[in-house]
Amino acid sequence: MAYSDFKTVAKVKTDFDLVTAQVRLFSDVSPIEPSEYLRLTLQRNLKVAFDNDTDKARSELIIAPLLIEIREICDEKISLFSGREFNVDAARGLTGYCDYLIAASEFSLEIEAPVITIAEAKNESTNSGLGQCIAEMIAAQSFNRERNTPIETIYGAVTTGRLWRFLKLVERTVSIDTEELAINDAEDKNVGKVLGILAAPLQHLCNFV
Repeated sequence: MAYSDFKTVAKVKTDFDLVTAQVRLFSDVSPIEPSEYLRLTLQRNLKVAFDNDTDKARSELIIAPLLIEIREICDEKISLFSGREFNVDAARGLTGYCDYLIAASEFSLEIEAPVITIAEAKNESTNSGLGQCIAEMIAAQSFNRERNTPIETIYGAVTTGRLWRFLKLVERTVSIDTEELAINDAEDKNVGKVLGILAAPLQHLCNFV
């Protein structure tokens, strides 16, 4: 079993004895104005990504530029991992590859102190990636505990590139944001919202107020 085998919230909830809640999570988070570089990149990339309509195109042309922007906002004090193997506990199915993982560490050769896991959803529905994302969040929580890394809250995101849904894990409780953000063009206000939410858990490392 691997992260991708957790197809539904019901399965991951049962397997890990979790409590789930749907709430507004980040209504008080301030958006971050995207850089001119990101605006231009999205202006060039979005139509190509939407026209291709493949996971690979959305990942390379939309998701990756947004996450690189977060790394710049944080003065490169975080590590960004893409498509990395993250084997934590084979007995519980916490193995396999994470689409993206953000760690509160400058050291980028090995995964240390994971804070945010990001799973790519299929078929333009963030619901399809929730189970996988939660499993990866459980793995990040276990990983940090085993290494005595004091990170109490693990965050997650499920995205199609255009659509973004965010989650939070504290102990055994998973909160799933009721709001789904859509990025339709480079000037969309949700670009700033997505950046603000992704940066919020890293604010002690990031260069913003």
